[in-house]
Amino acid sequence: MNKLLLAALVSSAIAVPAYAADYTIMAPAAPGGGWDQTARSMQQALTEEGISSNVQVTNVPGAGGTIGLAQFATQENGNPNALIVGGYVMVGAILTNASPVSLENVTPIARLIGESDVIVVPANSELQTMDDLVAKLKAEPGAVSWAGGSAGGVDHIAAGLIAKAVGVDPTQVNYIAYSGGGEALAAVLGGQVTVGISGYGEFESQIAAGELRALAVTGSDQVEGIPTLKESGVDVNVENWRMVAAAPGITEEQKASITADIEKMANSDTWKSILETNGWTDMYMAGDEFKAQLESDIESTTAVLKDVGLVQ
Repeated sequence: MNKLLLAALVSSAIAVPAYAADYTIMAPAAPGGGWDQTARSMQQALTEEGISSNVQVTNVPGAGGTIGLAQFATQENGNPNALIVGGYVMVGAILTNASPVSLENVTPIARLIGESDVIVVPANSELQTMDDLVAKLKAEPGAVSWAGGSAGGVDHIAAGLIAKAVGVDPTQVNYIAYSGGGEALAAVLGGQVTVGISGYGEFESQIAAGELRALAVTGSDQVEGIPTLKESGVDVNVENWRMVAAAPGITEEQKASITADIEKMANSDTWKSILETNGWTDMYMAGDEFKAQLESDIESTTAVLKDVGLVQ
């Protein structure tokens, strides 16, 4: 009987799952946007895969994510259960808002996903190809109005890089920043602007419905047969990316544990399915490699924003 009891206890111990951390993920933006979608996708994958037993998402919108970043850095110091989603847009927002808090004030864990921007015009636009847009831009830069996301974000950066690549002064780019993809979409469909530029997912339905004409995507690969900028003769390759960071002041052991959980999530079937559904590119990168890439992106973004006159 004792042997049977011992065997039962051992079996029971083996069946008990390893301790799973609870996480609270801050999306430093309003519900429905890219960062919110990323945070809630992480919530789904972490819980469905049994990596975490309880994941909550909070939203703190404003100033390209810098309001949430500042709150996170000050209120979550040393908390190994707190995560924040960020990305390329935040890099630009930190610079253009002269934010006193930067990504140096948190603990970057991993780059997760990427998404190409797409350049669109209304279906009835005279601009049929990227060549047409470039010709108009060269002839009269100010007459080409661009609708996109926040000033200094990836949409603005892409427009500036396109201008520079075709020999137009980036400071002459007539960029109109909108607070959300819906507002930019309405401006393009309403003919209030010449061209729209945003993540492919923001314009996907209208492209499919024939309401918008896609001229090019900004990334390295075609999306649904849409040519890249490089294929269209414009030497630009830029993709929006999103990352996850942990709180400042955590230990190396805590950082390693969080990184292990995120790596499991990124390799899971649930996460891969989410990426496919949303049309996101797997850009997972962690550790020293991600740290070096982040530093490089901050340096290059600073240079671009100086070119377009948003950073001195």
